[in-house]
Amino acid sequence: MMLAAGGLPPGGTVLATLVGGTLAAASANALNCYVDRDIDAVMRRTGRRPLARKEVTPRAALVFGLVLGILAVLTMGLATNWFAAASDLAAIVFYVVVHTMVLKRRTPQNIVWGGAAGCTPVLIGWVAVTGGLSWTPFILFAVVFFWTPPHFWALAIRYRDDYAACRRADAARRRRHETVARQIVVYSWLTVAASLALWPVATGWV
Repeated sequence: MMLAAGGLPPGGTVLATLVGGTLAAASANALNCYVDRDIDAVMRRTGRRPLARKEVTPRAALVFGLVLGILAVLTMGLATNWFAAASDLAAIVFYVVVHTMVLKRRTPQNIVWGGAAGCTPVLIGWVAVTGGLSWTPFILFAVVFFWTPPHFWALAIRYRDDYAACRRADAARRRRHETVARQIVVYSWLTVAASLALWPVATGWV
């Protein structure tokens, strides 16, 4: 039987990647809720989250998020490879520290650069299953990278009063909606261009 990265059959590696990636995403989300519990409580869109409703204590959420992160890294490292595990850890740290703790409250560019954390799963999954990288996962990264700002800016316009109440540094709150709408269109076309670039790289022109 052919073995993939980590010594598992290909199907087992994919399953381990799915489990490890899910644990990493859950860890990042739990830690994000821990850090953002103050602004979540004043926004309608996030006001029903457990920490905002005081259904879970901050300490419990912090411990839960850290345990999930440890399990994610160990799952990826032991079942696939340690490069993928290190990438998992880096993605969690980037999302929680760089995006949530630093960029989100300081600059309207937070969703552009902080959103890169949401693009890392394609790279991590590729490394976990194949043991290396190629152009294909980087183009997939670009698809998600260009898609993230327009979908979030639309939400920010829809819930602009929420974001004004919590004083987040978002472009959709600080700039004219016409300007943000134009940026949404530009990034949407960039998303289309990146997705079309997958054809010759991942499949073929036909």
